[in-house]
Amino acid sequence: TILGETHEEEDEILPRKDYESLDYDRCINDPYLEVLESMDNKKAQRYEAVKWVLVFAIGVCTGLVGLFVDFFVRLFTQLKFQVVQSSVEECTEKGCLALSLLELLGFNLTFVFLASLLVLIQPVAAGSGIPEIKCYLNGVKVPGVVRLRTVVCKAMGVLFSVAGGLFVGKEGPMIHSGAVVGAGLPQFQSISLRKIQFNFPYFRSDRDKRDFVSAGAAAGVAAAFGAPIGGTLFSLEEGSSFWNQGLTWKVLFCSMAATFTLNFFRSGIQFGSWGSFQLPGLLNFGEFKCSESDKKCHLWTAVDLGFFILMGIVGGLLGATFNCLNKRLAKYRMRNVHPKPKLVRVLESLLVSLTTTVVVFVASMVLGECRQMSSNSHSGNDTLSLQAMSEDVNSSIKTFFCPNETYNDMATLFFNPQESAILQLFHQDGTFSPVTLSLFFLLYFLLSCWTYGISVPSGLFVPSLLCGAAFGRLVANLLKSYIGLDHIYSGTFALIGAAAFLGGVVRMTISLTVILIESTNEITYGLPIMITLMVAKWTGDFFNKGIYDIHVNLRGVPLLEWETEVEMDKLRASDIMEPNLTYVYPHTRIQSLVSILRTTVHHAFPVVTENRGNEREFMKGNQLISNNIKFKKSSILTRAGEQRKRSQSMKSYPSSELRNMCDEHIATEEPPEKEDLLQQMLERRYTPYPNLYPDQSPSEEWTMEERFRPLTFHGLILRSQLVTLLVRGVCYSESQSSASQPRLSHAEMSEDYPRYPDIHDLDLTLLNPRMIVDVTPYMNPSPFAVSPNTHVSQVFNLFRTMGLRHLPVVNAVGEIVGIITRHNLTHEFLQARLRQHYQTI
Repeated sequence: TILGETHEEEDEILPRKDYESLDYDRCINDPYLEVLESMDNKKAQRYEAVKWVLVFAIGVCTGLVGLFVDFFVRLFTQLKFQVVQSSVEECTEKGCLALSLLELLGFNLTFVFLASLLVLIQPVAAGSGIPEIKCYLNGVKVPGVVRLRTVVCKAMGVLFSVAGGLFVGKEGPMIHSGAVVGAGLPQFQSISLRKIQFNFPYFRSDRDKRDFVSAGAAAGVAAAFGAPIGGTLFSLEEGSSFWNQGLTWKVLFCSMAATFTLNFFRSGIQFGSWGSFQLPGLLNFGEFKCSESDKKCHLWTAVDLGFFILMGIVGGLLGATFNCLNKRLAKYRMRNVHPKPKLVRVLESLLVSLTTTVVVFVASMVLGECRQMSSNSHSGNDTLSLQAMSEDVNSSIKTFFCPNETYNDMATLFFNPQESAILQLFHQDGTFSPVTLSLFFLLYFLLSCWTYGISVPSGLFVPSLLCGAAFGRLVANLLKSYIGLDHIYSGTFALIGAAAFLGGVVRMTISLTVILIESTNEITYGLPIMITLMVAKWTGDFFNKGIYDIHVNLRGVPLLEWETEVEMDKLRASDIMEPNLTYVYPHTRIQSLVSILRTTVHHAFPVVTENRGNEREFMKGNQLISNNIKFKKSSILTRAGEQRKRSQSMKSYPSSELRNMCDEHIATEEPPEKEDLLQQMLERRYTPYPNLYPDQSPSEEWTMEERFRPLTFHGLILRSQLVTLLVRGVCYSESQSSASQPRLSHAEMSEDYPRYPDIHDLDLTLLNPRMIVDVTPYMNPSPFAVSPNTHVSQVFNLFRTMGLRHLPVVNAVGEIVGIITRHNLTHEFLQARLRQHYQTI
């Protein structure tokens, strides 16, 4: 049971109901149509141009965030290692090593304490942020995930947690930071900076915001790994359900902008050669090439593929173990750490930091071996970056406690920034002993598993790559020394090991392959990396999910997968919909609207009219009811009415045959008094229903038939729209006609986006509760809808690919019978319905 999850555990956390979906679907109501009417080609082009400028700006800003993080991490780490290293060298002779350990602890604990404090200010900034961004791109609103305060705490926090020597990376948080920049920049406003107000009316919808978040997340990947194409594919693979060509192109442009901004500034700052692009991403794998003296050496051969597949299987198993342990830890934290005062979280982070520091120090001192330095480095190459790379590799060798011309292999891995340690494992010609590699792998595996999930901003990419690289280098060592395969290149095995372990932990396929190929600059590695990642994913999936999916599930976020399982097609829309509806009428009193909004938590309400037998008598009595009935009569489209309208326009044609045809139609059309047979049957079917006034609320004494009366469906109106109408006093009195109601423009309707007022905070004393609101101009009259007999896979595909939030189920005669939301399509809900389905068979 280490890897397989027990079933009882799985049932504990079900998707929570309090997460909302994003509205990716456009609401095509009257205010929106007015905007469309005023739109011409020039305006559309201007709008498109603004989009491109913003996408470029998002890329540049993401690159600058990456630059900021990288610069300070480098500064703090260099400072820390210089002080500690000189202290260690002095104390080796004097025997005061405890002092060196205290210095290291002082640095690390201070940095980690600062990182934890930042997370206390904004709790969403903890972790890597990839699960949250994955949810956002999937269409779930995660509170606070794309706020300015989040990105400030994230960037500052990750800087301190990496400098504080924790086994975390800065690459995951880069993706989150990019996404926040993408969400915030086009809005030109922020809660944290309320006083700064720009009048920027564009992009005030979830649809535009989500597109920009996709671009920002991709730019984050591109800045982290120098992989613009990998970033674009990451955005595509991990999230965005609705994807189009134009968006792909913009996202790639954004990623390119991020990569080149970062590259330009880093190359300038480090090498002083402004305008030369030498450092593509925050994480650079260097160039893989065999030394010229070794003629036998090849980067990889066909024989090695067999080993790579085996490494993929082992990587998948290790990844599944990592995920299982981390899940248990996360559950333990949810039960025992999170409910306690916030200080406990800070103490946990400090404990992890303390343990990590002591382990690193002691392991380097006690467990390392002295190895011979290698003489042949790449100094023969005259290119600047290669020389810098080999110098970088050689300069980061640590000689703690070792005689001249030898170095301490454990300290070389532990007493360096993680990126340098990865470069060591990929490119260092000198060997690391198998014992050192095994111990390093074990310690790193356990400590990084414990670290992921504490309340500091932390990425998982680099620790996984480093862990896997050690595992790959170990395999290469064993093959070389015990099986006698001299031709193999250790760097390739280290890279494949890194890919296998990372693939086993995060289970990404397309994007990860491309990211690794772009980071190595070696296209020949495409096939081995792809095969390894596929095998690692399949092996891991046999036991549990990827780490990000596990954390999404632990939060109870209703994430929609790519598609449903095959057996779910035994269910129909009518099996999974919610039949108990809260609805509004086209013309409704303010008191009814307020009571509906205050007593329910729904975010959209169907706009309906009732089917009555004796509507003519009602028309005379009550102004409100007659308005509703008039609306119903005018909005229901009949074939005869449509034909009459067309024949009017056809009469202008000269052709006599056409005119004859139209005249015939008009002659044969039934007089409107005599209703058709189907209508009569429907009327007769519904006679037992009581005739209720629209301003009567449902009462408890109703029978099931009364409660679920047939309702003709006219459209959907959102809670945010109803609240906006109430706040702005859009209503008319009974003595007036509905035409006297004030009209709101599209800009006024979306002015409060994304935080519409809450109905409970409103002061509605100024409104007369007997006034009537006409919601018809503001509802969406043409939302996507499905028939009750639609199969679940079709419902799911429509919902996911169009990024919907509400899907009405409308029967054959245009009556609404239920509504489907994201919660009705989660895996757990469908499973429960399928079990019910089997029981009823």
